[in-house]
Amino acid sequence: MHALRAAAVAVLSTVVLAGCGPSDPGGGDDAPPKASTEPGASASASADPSSGPSTSPGTSPGTGAGATADPSTSPTAGRVPAPGETLVRVTRTGGFAGQTHTLVVKGDGSWSRLDAKARPTGTGKLSAAELAGLRTALREADFARLPRIATGGPTIYDGFFYAFVHDGHEVAGDQGSLPEALTKVLDALPPFTGGGTP
Repeated sequence: MHALRAAAVAVLSTVVLAGCGPSDPGGGDDAPPKASTEPGASASASADPSSGPSTSPGTSPGTGAGATADPSTSPTAGRVPAPGETLVRVTRTGGFAGQTHTLVVKGDGSWSRLDAKARPTGTGKLSAAELAGLRTALREADFARLPRIATGGPTIYDGFFYAFVHDGHEVAGDQGSLPEALTKVLDALPPFTGGGTP
């Protein structure tokens, strides 16, 4: 009888000890962390509440895939516009007669002239050399780093006010305040009046 009881105790001890062993090959007794039901949270983030928001290598918090590192840099900088896309748009207002004219130059060098009501008043096309010269002037002007409004130059009575739009940037200024880089852009444009196909 004692031998039977000792055998039963030995079997029971073996079962109990087996139940106390490690629950996984890694030796940990804790249950694996449950996935968080919160969108965007990872299992490791929910397992360790002291860890901060996870970021990809080389990125900082708040910098997503669509964000640019330098806000002064245009996402399209250096990209050549397609033939039908606008390369540059310049509006000139003022002068002795106080008129408004706009020039729109496309990526293929074709241009159109518009009046104050955006009605076409002429069209044309730059030669390959003229288009290359305009592209060079635009690139050297570095629109991303120009002030939004150019100021500080001498007042030119009955002068013009220019507004430029290029590569997602808008800059403007009075004739006497324009930096030399924008004056070069103006020199590379077709005329604001006359010429061209009406």
